Amino acid sequence: MALSYVLETPAAGFNFDHAARNAALEGLFDGQTPKPMKTGTTIAGVVFKDGVVLGADTRATSSEVVADKMCAKIHYIAPNMYCCGAGTAADTEKTTDLLSSNLTIFSLNSGRNPRVVMAVSILQDMLYRYHGQIGASLILGGVDCTGNHLYAVGPYGSVNTMPYLTMGSGDLAALGILEDGYKPDLELEQAKELVCVAIHAGVMSDLASGNNIDLCVITKEGVDYIRPYQVSEYQDKRKIKYKYCPGTTPVLREKVVPLELEVVEEVVEEAMRWSDAA
Repeated sequence: MALSYVLETPAAGFNFDHAARNAALEGLFDGQTPKPMKTGTTIAGVVFKDGVVLGADTRATSSEVVADKMCAKIHYIAPNMYCCGAGTAADTEKTTDLLSSNLTIFSLNSGRNPRVVMAVSILQDMLYRYHGQIGASLILGGVDCTGNHLYAVGPYGSVNTMPYLTMGSGDLAALGILEDGYKPDLELEQAKELVCVAIHAGVMSDLASGNNIDLCVITKEGVDYIRPYQVSEYQDKRKIKYKYCPGTTPVLREKVVPLELEVVEEVVEEAMRWSDAA
């Protein structure tokens, strides 16, 4: 039954079934409704003279806890295409992996690299189908036979394209840097420095963004994934050695359960060869 439900063609238009479900469940939580977990990221992209530069920070958070300081937020899509992900880490990983596998099959069948607009169409259809239940905000950049392209795809399937884009919790600070410093036909080093400064602005203005800065340069000649491009200047140095002597934590209860093992002997006999039998 579950499989047949998944394979059913989704109905056209908007679906408000979850609104009725949430209204029915409001009385069961006794005033303490579940709250969404806050995530944080700063990602950005810029189109320059010869290609696209993507950038992202490397901090993964779980509410107020820093879960990972070296999280890779720039994902491989195709040899000519990469994607920055903001939002729920598992959702961005799975979404980009599915997109990459679909485009790989296309490349194997056609013998050529996919176009960026094709990847955007797949992402838009996938995210809109789930009505925002997939928490993935993506910036897709790539170079194909039609030129250099940069797209932003929201978790509800909305698409936006501009020469420079930012997303994530630190996007406003990064966007201010890009709006001030972007110029048409930027050179490579200028574009890299602009994206780096924009990500750094998001890191300094958003507690959920931080640590290192990764960059990915995509041109017709290939891809240069620089990880890390800039290491955080705020390095934690422990002043105390956290070593505890045995017995620091008392043992309140000890129980030993003997294991019942059964020894099995295995004998392997060599099969008689045909020449011996003859």
